[in-house]
Amino acid sequence: MFSNAVAVLAVLVVSVAFETNAASLREDLLAIPLSENLGGATTRPDAGANAFSLIAANASAQNRAQATFGIQMFAVEWKPTPGVQPVTDGLGPLFNRESCIACHEKNGRGRAPSGPSQPMQSMLMRLSIPGPEDHGGAIPVPNYGDQLQDRAIDTVAPEGRVHVSWDETSGRFGDGEPYALRRPKFEFTDLAYGKPPNNLLTSPRVANPVIGLGLLEAVPEASLAALADPKDGDHDNISGRMNVVWDAPSQSMKPGRFGWKANVASVAHQSAGAARGDMGINTPVFPNDHCEPVQTVCLAEAQRADQGLEMSEAFFTRLITYMQLLAVPKQRDGDQPNIKRGQKLFHDMGCASCHMPTLKTDATASLPELREQTFHPFTDLLIHDMGEGLSDGRPDYLASGTEWRTAPLWGIGLTNIVSGHTEFLHDGRARNLSEAILWHGGEAEAAKEKFRTVSKTTRDDLLAFLNSL
Repeated sequence: MFSNAVAVLAVLVVSVAFETNAASLREDLLAIPLSENLGGATTRPDAGANAFSLIAANASAQNRAQATFGIQMFAVEWKPTPGVQPVTDGLGPLFNRESCIACHEKNGRGRAPSGPSQPMQSMLMRLSIPGPEDHGGAIPVPNYGDQLQDRAIDTVAPEGRVHVSWDETSGRFGDGEPYALRRPKFEFTDLAYGKPPNNLLTSPRVANPVIGLGLLEAVPEASLAALADPKDGDHDNISGRMNVVWDAPSQSMKPGRFGWKANVASVAHQSAGAARGDMGINTPVFPNDHCEPVQTVCLAEAQRADQGLEMSEAFFTRLITYMQLLAVPKQRDGDQPNIKRGQKLFHDMGCASCHMPTLKTDATASLPELREQTFHPFTDLLIHDMGEGLSDGRPDYLASGTEWRTAPLWGIGLTNIVSGHTEFLHDGRARNLSEAILWHGGEAEAAKEKFRTVSKTTRDDLLAFLNSL
């Protein structure tokens, strides 16, 4: 515990050390013109249904071969032990889905159920109780862990089910045009391992797109620290800060980059955590199946089926290469007048204060294709207070209930083409980009109000720009 505290302190010291450079780095990055190649040299021009499923344009032959094998790991449907193919058995005992692609269909964005009778397909429910665990993260719930697993192999009882319903409220733009916003309500049923505690904390999470992860992972820690402004030193009412989280592959505390609350530091940790939590597949990072002590049948099945790693180190390495080298699609129609106006509005309204258009990698990235890239993800990878309207009330490391990672915007205009819907935010409550903006509060309240109060033509220009990304 002491060493973890020292590690957190070290990261925070880095943040302080670079605080004086924040303004200059931000100004330098904002001065870089937007290129249609949003992913730098990794960018692919495809704008069709498979736009999120392409390997980086600059991938070497060797890494392209590794990533191509990794696709199979991402798409394979795992089976319980013993399976017909031993290299792809080991599903469960508890799980949410049988494959990575079941949640990240075409590598795209998940969505929430439309009503209580519809099961969660690309959404899950995080669980915890108040207080930090040894590394500072959320404390799992006794008998259920940190994620409700709604499926299981035949001999084991699933943990339970979550049913979603919606409340709707209405509002008006400044020009009088009406809008409606919806908020989810959740009901737990069929809980197999006892009543949850009264202090249960929950957070619904839809699956994020998985493009450009290698580039985001390769942004230097010093850059994140320099962009952070936890005390609002520039007095712009924007105070983004790094989340500092436990990274299992390196066995150290690092800045968070991935997940809705930036609660994961590396692609390897994110992938291994999803393999175990979502599918019950163990990896070199998390080599053991997880069953709570009260889940005796689950424990017995895990012991019976134990044949070592279910996803071998060689297969896991290829999966990570694939995840790191997924290409970013290029911007479309950026030279059109309305999109140019929308880009200017994006800056003038203050959106770029959090959704940083440009970031850079340095020469230390693990893969050569990711080194010294200038790219345009529209995120600062920091956590920001988004107000009570979006709060899940569930802290995660340094992120409070109201704090969320700035979501990358690259590829957002292809959501409907790739994923077949236009639902956004962590719980899928926003049915379009306009609703997503209108849910912004806290540090983004002023930018939201500028959007709400301008003319429809001006709103349409901003939305056209977002849809070009």
